[in-house]
Amino acid sequence: MNQNTQKKHQNQTMYRAVFYIVGLLTLALGIILNTKSGLGVSPIISVAFSISTIGGMNFGNTTFGLYIVFVLVELLLHTVSYRKPNTDTGNGGARSLPVVLGLDILQLPLSLIFTRFMNLFSAWIPAGDTLPLQLLTLAGGIIFTGIGAAMSLNMRIIPNPGDGIVQAIADCIHRPVGFTKNCFDLLNICITITISMIFAHHLIGIGIGTVVAVLGVGRVIALFNKCFMRRMLALAGM
Repeated sequence: MNQNTQKKHQNQTMYRAVFYIVGLLTLALGIILNTKSGLGVSPIISVAFSISTIGGMNFGNTTFGLYIVFVLVELLLHTVSYRKPNTDTGNGGARSLPVVLGLDILQLPLSLIFTRFMNLFSAWIPAGDTLPLQLLTLAGGIIFTGIGAAMSLNMRIIPNPGDGIVQAIADCIHRPVGFTKNCFDLLNICITITISMIFAHHLIGIGIGTVVAVLGVGRVIALFNKCFMRRMLALAGM
């Protein structure tokens, strides 16, 4: 490898790391903006939000606890998938089981750092107290969540547990990721409604913002990828 090629490879690695880190920070900001709108949160964080609100617990810490559960489920699903004979394990199929499980476990320290930034953003950003401000906060949350998810996922390093568990389930049941994501969102909404009605006797975290987030985040990801994905992947050497 000559000096120019080595320098190019280093630059590509740097771009890939920067895009990934900025994506995760943007995703954390989007999640917190979503909660600050007061109009309902996205399904993937609704369970943690309802538990933290009812129990008076820290939202970031509760999310980290939920992410631990997600990772444990991923470990189980990947182990089961790899033990099935003649089974296509999706994106992980070209990797050995120890490598896949190792990547699953690496989601834990990532989640710890990710949720610390969630706590930091939560402390800095006030809740919307008027409808126009709530709508603006919700729009910002959806936009930043979509951009952050697109940037971090496109770099294909370590997925956020919320994305990792959807991919693991999709690989295990051999269904498209989009379909699996919709089913998983619905499951989270049902769990949140159940927890809210049993312990608080009213809905917590579920509202018009939840519906808008389900519809809007995917559109933001698609638009962002259409405008920037090719250039980002080229800079990252992918």
